[in-house]
Amino acid sequence: MRPNIDIDWAIHGQIKDYAEANDMNLSEAYAEVLEAGLDTLETHDQQ
Repeated sequence: MRPNIDIDWAIHGQIKDYAEANDMNLSEAYAEVLEAGLDTLETHDQQ
């Protein structure tokens, strides 16, 4: 289940631009960005 959250329009615009630049749909782009962010957090937490 996906959470129902408010996402700032500026952030959504960046995700949309990322999706278009990488030939992805919005769901794919959001998933990739979130996974990359989580990986960064996990790496940062382990230091």
